[in-house]
Amino acid sequence: MAKLLCKWEPSEPSGRCFLYMDDYPLPEYDAEHTWMLSGVCRDREPSFFFPSDGIGVEIARKVCATCPVQTDCLEYALSYRIEHGVWGGVSERQRRRILASRKVGAVATPAFPVDAAS
Repeated sequence: MAKLLCKWEPSEPSGRCFLYMDDYPLPEYDAEHTWMLSGVCRDREPSFFFPSDGIGVEIARKVCATCPVQTDCLEYALSYRIEHGVWGGVSERQRRRILASRKVGAVATPAFPVDAAS
């Protein structure tokens, strides 16, 4: 197991040290979310990606356009049906359209293999 070192805060009178969020190792069970550690959004307030107007959406989309995990982010939002905010550079309305087009484009397959002989 990795040894964790803490950061001492000189302003802390008790002399305690603190571990910040980025200092914690990612638990193995949370490997699905490792892409989030590389997101450009980590340096922004969450409210930045939950704008109340179209101008805010466009500004958030420009930030997402520079992100190395944009595709992972969008697929995450689509997989979990996240309804609010800008994820992967895509607004709520755009995600609904993507999901609808995926449903239309999906080919129905039987739940069990069909035996041609029967």
